[in-house]
Amino acid sequence: MEREMTDDGDRADLRQPISAGVIAALVGSTSSFAVVLTGLSAVGATGRQAASGLLVLCLAQAAGMIWLSARYRIPLVLAWSTPGAALLAGTEALDGGWAVAVGAFLVAGAAYVVTGLWPALGRLIARIPAPIAQAMLAGVVLELCLEPVTALRDDPGAILPIAVVWLLGIRFAPRWAVPAAFLAAGVVIGVDMVRQGTSIPASSLVPHLSFTTPEWSWAAMVGIALPLYIVTMASQNVPGVAIMKSLGYDVPWRGTIVTAGVATVAGAPAGGHSVNLAAISAALAAGPPAGPDPRRRWVAAQSAGWTYVVIAAASAALVALVAVAPAGVIATVAGLALLGTLADALEGAVSERRGREAAVITFLVAASGITALGIGSAFWALVAGLVVHLVLDRRPA
Repeated sequence: MEREMTDDGDRADLRQPISAGVIAALVGSTSSFAVVLTGLSAVGATGRQAASGLLVLCLAQAAGMIWLSARYRIPLVLAWSTPGAALLAGTEALDGGWAVAVGAFLVAGAAYVVTGLWPALGRLIARIPAPIAQAMLAGVVLELCLEPVTALRDDPGAILPIAVVWLLGIRFAPRWAVPAAFLAAGVVIGVDMVRQGTSIPASSLVPHLSFTTPEWSWAAMVGIALPLYIVTMASQNVPGVAIMKSLGYDVPWRGTIVTAGVATVAGAPAGGHSVNLAAISAALAAGPPAGPDPRRRWVAAQSAGWTYVVIAAASAALVALVAVAPAGVIATVAGLALLGTLADALEGAVSERRGREAAVITFLVAASGITALGIGSAFWALVAGLVVHLVLDRRPA
């Protein structure tokens, strides 16, 4: 009898971390997959290649977090880089197209591996002033965040319901606001399909991997790989470590970052842009929602990993739905998903009076979308911000 009560207690103890992991995966994926697809398409991916990228990201981060949580017995949750995808969305396709973008993803993944093995590189990146990195991120996501405004002007009948659902979500259930907006977008797409008499071919619902032989270009290295590496380190990996620390967990830096890098390198040929330590999703899986016993919360990461395997099976259907969406609908969901990122980045960029000029210059250059020497605005924003910082940092406080 006592044994049965113990077994029931164990099962009850596991329900919370399992459900927390499922919620973390669902919130993380539905809140930002539209940003990922937008970013991959912007740097030259076809619909088939973007679908492959979403699939491999789900599988790579699932494998990584299942391995890490089992290895270290702590709730280490991985994610795709939403800020990195937003950066890609603000980048014009380069000469060489999708193949050079894939090469840049490989280089970024290799840089994560080196950072994990060689802490000095991480310290070097940490020397980039945080306001400049945040301003660069704010600048590159600004255009996407403006999409709901322009889309509402062009097609209020399709966009207004999505915006209203998102607003109500922010008011009553902030964590589910963007997933709810995506569901509303799905309804809008369904209604439009009925009106237009369109349908989705059954063959497009089957998940698939599409491999691309990477190519290399200087413009892609400095215009995609370097900004992707910096923004992912500054906006995902470092905050992820801090969040885990606040919840009582010391992240094994080498093992975690090397695993994320290996997952990125493995997934890059199939279109995965970046796998990294989660930040917001980490709080869901490693905090009190995952149960009262911190020693059992590693199960939440396992649950999240297996949930991503299930989500991977639905990746092609999501891309097929996006393909038949009315103009502006998916851009609206992506823009709404990034409003929190924009707000946090702007706050981080100008929260300190000293150095504010460098941050503002960085933001303006990144938001301008300029391209010079075949290199996009994110790199030039970083250069401009660092130059202004170096010039002004020597003046008296």
